[in-house]
Amino acid sequence: MEKIPMTRAGHAALDEELKKLKSTERPAVIRAIAEAREHGDLSENAEYHAAREKQSFIEGRIKELESLLSRADVIDPAKLSGPIKFGATVTLVDEDTDEEKTYQIVGEAEADIEKGLLNVRSPLARALIGKDEGDSVEVRTPGGERSYEVLTIRYI
Repeated sequence: MEKIPMTRAGHAALDEELKKLKSTERPAVIRAIAEAREHGDLSENAEYHAAREKQSFIEGRIKELESLLSRADVIDPAKLSGPIKFGATVTLVDEDTDEEKTYQIVGEAEADIEKGLLNVRSPLARALIGKDEGDSVEVRTPGGERSYEVLTIRYI
C-alpha cells in the first residue's frame, strides 16, 4: 500500500473527525433511523430514507478516514530545514500584482486552499519544491502563466 504524506496537524485533524463521526454522528443517525421506523410504512417515509442516506455517507467517510490514517506517513515539519519540501510554510509574492500569499505544502487529504494548505501535488507546490528564498517560480495555472518570488521558507 502506498504511504500518504501528512503533517502532524493534518493527521490530528483527520483523527479528530474520525472520533467525532464514531462517537457523535453515527449514534445520532442510528437514533434517527429508529425514530423514522416507528412512523410506519418505510416505502414512503422521507425521514427514514434521508437518515439511511446520511448513515451511508457517514459509514463511507469513516472507512475513508480509517484507510487514510492507516496509510499515513506523518512528517513533522519542525524537524525539517533547507529548500522547499513537504511541510514547508512558504510566503510568496506575485511578481505581477505584488500580492503576498502564505501556503503550507501538505498532503492531499488535508489540503484546503482557503486555509492556506496547498496540496503537494498541485502545480504551484510542484513548481516550488526544491526552490530557495529569493528564487523566482513560473507556474502554469488555469488562469494563465503566473510568476512568484519566494520571500520566506519556514518549517513550523
